[in-house]
Parts: sequence; structure tokens; C-alpha cells
Amino acid sequence: MPTIVLADDHNVVRNALKALLEAEPDFRVIGEAKDGLETVKMVERLKPDVLVTDLMMPGINGIEVTRQVSKRYPGTNVVVLSMYADEAYVLEALRAGAKAYVLKESSPEELTIAVKEVAAGNHYLGSSLSQRAIEAYTRQSESAIIDPYDTLTTREREVLHLVAQGCANIEICSRLFISRRTVEIHRANMMRKLHLHGQTELIRLRSSEGFYLRTARLMNLFLIQI
Repeated sequence: MPTIVLADDHNVVRNALKALLEAEPDFRVIGEAKDGLETVKMVERLKPDVLVTDLMMPGINGIEVTRQVSKRYPGTNVVVLSMYADEAYVLEALRAGAKAYVLKESSPEELTIAVKEVAAGNHYLGSSLSQRAIEAYTRQSESAIIDPYDTLTTREREVLHLVAQGCANIEICSRLFISRRTVEIHRANMMRKLHLHGQTELIRLRSSEGFYLRTARLMNLFLIQI
């Protein structure tokens, strides 16, 4: 019986997903989270077989949640549930370690199939997603080009996501349970690695509709909306 944690910042959506999955006799939902940081902590505590996570959440987004969970808790397989069919998003999810990517516009049956597949150790892409995404991912994995975002530590990524949401240092301290000096160090390192120069660029980053991270392997801009 696969155990499942659900992560979505919308209560109505999360409740609907829970009802859908618990209608399956072999599924058991053991936890629900409404932001990325809470999700990672819940996975650490509950060790579910499957995490079903929204792509866009406050705190840290679903891509970063997937990366952390896949790296730190390999026994938990991740299903990314998203409204974005763009190959860039699919590729980033796969790169981060997702075992499945399902569109929110898919049928309910498709999500249950995805959960069953990843619980069995398989990969799954929704039927409406292009096979080209898997082919591009394979080519991308063979590339030696380093994406600057990949050079960030886990904590630097968390600081970046919170800064992009407009969180001040004191709020970041509270969210991550670290000192203000530690936040300042992570923030400076993050800016250096991503070639951000000064407060002006940070203000521009958080005042935009989302924030952009250049990915060398995709050779374009990958939009991560918070």
C-alpha cells in the first residue's frame, strides 16, 4: 500500500487530490503540506513512498522540493503535478529527480496511474506530453555544461527563493531557523554564483512576475514563478 504526501498551496485543490487518491483502495495519504519548506520537512518526518507536489508553491517551488527530496530521501518517489506543458518545465522536473510529470488538465485516472507507476519504481509522463521531452532530457544529461543554478547549495537555493518572494533577511532567518549573519553569507554567495550585482538586481528580480535562471543546457530562459 503506497503511502503518499500531498503538497499544494490551495486547500481546495489539495482536498480534491486527497479524495481522488484515497478512493483507490491501495493508496494511503499520510500527510499534506501547503508550501515547499513544509513539504521537505514532512517528507523527512513521514518517509512516504510517493510525494505528489505542485510545481508552483511558496517557500521553495516544486522543482527545488523535488531536487531536495530526490537527493536526501531517495526512498520517496516524486510526482510533479503542473499546469505547464512546456518542455522546459518537464526537463527541469526530470533533472531534479522527478519520476513522473502530470498535467493538472489530465484525467483523474492519469494521476492514479502515475502514482502506481512511480511506487513500482517506474517513470511516467502524462499522455499529452511530448516524447521529445524525454529525448531532450537524455541529450541534456550527456552534456558537461554546468548550469550556474546547480552550483548553489541547498541553503543558497532556499535563500534565493525567499528573496525572490520579497522576504527580508529577518523573515528568512525565521523561516529557515538560521542567524541573520548566516543569511547574509548565503545571500552573498548566491548573488556571486548567479552573477547578480547589487540590491537593484535583487529588487528587479522580486518585482518581476517571476524570476529567471539561465540554464546553459536548455540554451534559453527557464521561468520559475513563485
